[in-house]
Parts: sequence; C-alpha cells; structure tokens
Amino acid sequence: MTESQIQAKILFALGRRPDVRIFRNNVGAFKTANGNFQKFGLCVGSADLIGWVTVNGRAIFLSVEVKTEIGTPSDEQKTWLKNVKRMGGIAFIARSPEQALQKLEEEIADETYRIS
Repeated sequence: MTESQIQAKILFALGRRPDVRIFRNNVGAFKTANGNFQKFGLCVGSADLIGWVTVNGRAIFLSVEVKTEIGTPSDEQKTWLKNVKRMGGIAFIARSPEQALQKLEEEIADETYRIS
C-alpha cells in the first residue's frame, strides 16, 4: 500500500471519532504564471495530518506523520514531532489506521492531558 493510501485510511479512521478533528496538511511550492514561487502548507517537516483531539473538554493539538512499513521520517519531521510533544501536543508516526487509533488511545490515557 502506498503512503497516500495509508494516509487516506488513517484520515478516515481518526475522523470517525467524535472527539477528533483532523485535516490533510500539504506542504510544497509552485511557480505562478508570473514566475514567482508560492509556498503552501505549514513548514517543511510538518506532519501529514494535523488537527486536535478533545480530552476532558480541552482541545489538544494532534499531529500524525504517515509512513509505509519501510518509510523513515526525515530529520525535519522528527524535529516537528518532538517540538509538538514538547509544547504539550500529541504527535506520532503511524503506519496503519489501527496503529494510529492505538497510539492516540495510548496518548489520551497519559496523565499529562488530565485536568487537575
């Protein structure tokens, strides 16, 4: 299965949850008709899927990098995921919809996201 096929399945699986809002993040650039470059998406290295999950009434930033079974994240992608976690968000690499759902559940169960 290609990365885009896995990504579509993960987007669908996470999007079915009532506590999740998740969107495709395309990053790139193109040349306009007048010769200028137009960039789009978040920064280089930002995850394929971004959004939020509601935990105890609080929206937590969610960032999912999608990879195939043999895919490896770039240094920029590793830095993005590390920084999202450092800032209190949920970030992980997923290689299947089942893995994405499992990792999300594990993160939500973490006491870090509980309101005192």
